[in-house]
Amino acid sequence: MERANVWSSYNQDQIAELEATNALYKHCLDEGKTERECVKVAVRMAKEKGYQDIRDLIKNQTPVKAGDKIYAVCMDKSVSLFQIGKKPLEEGMNILGAHIDSPRIDVKQNPLYESEEFAYLDTHYYGGIKKYQWLTMPLAIHGVVAKTNGEVVDVCIGESEEDPVFAVTDLLPHLAAKQMEQKANAIIEGEKLDVIIGNRPLEGVSEDEKEAVKKNMLAILEERYGMTEEDFVSAELEIVPAGKSRDMGFDRSMVMGYGQDDRVCGFTSLFAMLDVEAGDRTTCCILVDKEEIGSVGATGMHSRFFENAVAEILALMGETADIKVRRALQNSKMLSSDVSAAYDPMFAEAFEKRSSAFFGKGLVFNKFTGSRGKSGSNDANAEYLAQIRKALDTDGVAYQFAELGKVDVGGGGTIAYIMANYGMEVIDSGVAILCMHAPWEIASKADIYEAYKGYKAFLKNM
Repeated sequence: MERANVWSSYNQDQIAELEATNALYKHCLDEGKTERECVKVAVRMAKEKGYQDIRDLIKNQTPVKAGDKIYAVCMDKSVSLFQIGKKPLEEGMNILGAHIDSPRIDVKQNPLYESEEFAYLDTHYYGGIKKYQWLTMPLAIHGVVAKTNGEVVDVCIGESEEDPVFAVTDLLPHLAAKQMEQKANAIIEGEKLDVIIGNRPLEGVSEDEKEAVKKNMLAILEERYGMTEEDFVSAELEIVPAGKSRDMGFDRSMVMGYGQDDRVCGFTSLFAMLDVEAGDRTTCCILVDKEEIGSVGATGMHSRFFENAVAEILALMGETADIKVRRALQNSKMLSSDVSAAYDPMFAEAFEKRSSAFFGKGLVFNKFTGSRGKSGSNDANAEYLAQIRKALDTDGVAYQFAELGKVDVGGGGTIAYIMANYGMEVIDSGVAILCMHAPWEIASKADIYEAYKGYKAFLKNM
């Protein structure tokens, strides 16, 4: 079943809206290179649309009613937005769920060391990466330093043109004959993904003084952030590619940027949530952390933070029975919005073409994920797929159905199976991506636009 390339169907007004959507998306992508930064962006935009912090409502015991807009933040790394509908909450919600963490390199808790007059930060990679792709590229440091006096200092260095950048080194080809014989996963070991941060000794120290370069780094950190070496213990610092997302291609039809898995679904879900009008059913957008490492921890989808937020909203409606929470979740309908692998002609052997996602053919649905016989999959019901098709067709959204790679070759997982544990209807949907999990990923502007349209249609038509 062939799907038409959606570019040929657009009129000038739609092209203008597409470009505006993508301009906003790129701005958010550049501003949100970590999960903490994404939450800040989402909360700021939500407040501008009249959303209220659930903590304030709980503190003041403010009753919640139809039309209210509420957000709930979990540890500054996950956020849920709710727009209360006219129907009782126990009849369910229309939910968009995406993750806002991305593969990266994390700084360890005792990271700073010197070797042969180079200062390094010791690291541990996060999520599924091809380690060799992170060598010799400009890198930036984002994150926070939490001090014992209660102060939390934001860190972002490497993004401004005036900022320095950082790097992980590679061996020159003249000396790399043995390295070039290695399998790709052995070209660079995880313990060698340490980042060079300096080479200049502290001014005024004698030539024979030990770790003079490290001391200079500590002096710079103290001057810029008021930070001591001990403060690394309570810091969360993430190493990400430096630089902004860019239009790609002579025709500017694509976006290249860091972290599009899964912020391309996260931000388009957010845009849809903020633009949709209140209706009969409560609408919800979840932007969650830790998907790339199994959705674990207090800010991952396995946590009960979302369930607790629903319970708190019901309590503010005067409904305190646990069964109301269970009914609200079971009666909900959800799009687990995560990226899919786009068909790449350069690696055609990894795909089954009839069941692949293509650039320019709209929002992608994966009825099932998992691998090796659908293991670990959420497999959506046929009746639910029909409802979604009707909702999207009503608003003229372009969409396609696919799976991630050939049987016995591909596979993957999302947060869908976790939410399905509540008994709700869930299916995976998202944007097709080239170079997934690479430092720079590629998406089609048309698919980003159709994702925004599709998420909005889901929220208002289901």
